[in-house]
Amino acid sequence: MTKAKADSTHLGEGIRPDVLAIELRTAVMRTSRRLRIEASGDVLTPGQYTVLAHLRSGSQTLRQLAEREHVQAPSMTRIVNSLTDKGFVSRSADPVDGRQIQIRITSAGEEVLEEARSQRTAWLAQRVAGLSEDERLTLSRAAHILQELSAR
Repeated sequence: MTKAKADSTHLGEGIRPDVLAIELRTAVMRTSRRLRIEASGDVLTPGQYTVLAHLRSGSQTLRQLAEREHVQAPSMTRIVNSLTDKGFVSRSADPVDGRQIQIRITSAGEEVLEEARSQRTAWLAQRVAGLSEDERLTLSRAAHILQELSAR
């Protein structure tokens, strides 16, 4: 391959969408997995972290949480029970439908969630700091594009 051809491929000309999709999916999944591992520690499992993150936007039922996480109700019950035992969420009867239980994040849950987010951000910031200015600019552009893609 000539240098001109290699440069044009590097710049994105002639890159097939299906090939790029595979590369992006792989990169996003690996990065996501590393971020989950870096901040999971002994306090929160990745599943507990995600539930707390969902609850920051407001209370939800077990069913809503299970649907959002694509897990069965018994699995979500175990996660919520563990979070309740740790004092990170509370339960209360739904004011409209007393048969339903609303799950809410507590102040302790907010604190542990913020700590986990900070750990994840610090891990990623450390890696980004080792990149060149051009690489950081490229990643910034890519982050904006990915946010736009996921919002559609």
